[in-house]
Amino acid sequence: MTSAPILPASPHGVPLPRLSDEAAVELYLFVEHLFLLIESRYGAQIRRHFDGLDRHNLIEPDFDSPTDDPPF
Repeated sequence: MTSAPILPASPHGVPLPRLSDEAAVELYLFVEHLFLLIESRYGAQIRRHFDGLDRHNLIEPDFDSPTDDPPF
């Protein structure tokens, strides 16, 4: 049994085998289906996590600064 030739590492460093067009589409559809399953099961938790991170990254207004102070 011969294995598929391995392509050089992608820019992300993961070597991937060559695939036929049909195999590439099947792989894509599988990953898409898996993503949708994960999103339907854990979507609320994922959004809650990222919403929490966004709030920590917000800059609160500084009401003590002079009004003529430039923003940058």
